[in-house]
Amino acid sequence: MASAAFQGSEDIAEARHLARSFLTDLQKMHGVPVPDHAAGMVQLVVSELVTNARKYAPGPCLLSLEAADGAVEVTVWDSEPCLPVAQTTDPNRVGRHGLEIVMAVCRSFEMHREPVGKRIVAAVALTENPIGDEAGDQTC
Repeated sequence: MASAAFQGSEDIAEARHLARSFLTDLQKMHGVPVPDHAAGMVQLVVSELVTNARKYAPGPCLLSLEAADGAVEVTVWDSEPCLPVAQTTDPNRVGRHGLEIVMAVCRSFEMHREPVGKRIVAAVALTENPIGDEAGDQTC
C-alpha cells in the first residue's frame, strides 16, 4: 500500500509519481506483473481523481493505492461532501470528461460520503487488455 496527502496544484504530478513508484514496487518487490496498459490506466485514474479533488474540494486530499484481487484500488478522499455526477457523453463538450473517463476504464467505481467529505474508490484491472483482444473483441 502507498498513500500521501496533497494540498496544491503541483501535487497532480507528485500523485502520478507515487502511482509509478507503487507499480514499480509491486512488480519488483512482490512479483506482480503490471502490463504497460494497466500502469497507464492507473496513472490516468490517479491524475483525474486527484485533479478533481484539488479543483472542487477545499483543503487537502488523500490518495492511497492498494493491490487487491488482480487490480489496483485507487482511493481518493477529499473534504467536499457532494458526490460528483458524471455528465452524459457529449463529444462537443470541451473539458469535464474526467469522471466519465475514469468510470469507463475502471473495473469498479464507488463513491461514499464520509463523516467529513467523500471517498472515491476506483479499481483498475491488472490485465494486459481489459477491454477486448487485439482483433477488437469487445466482450468482457
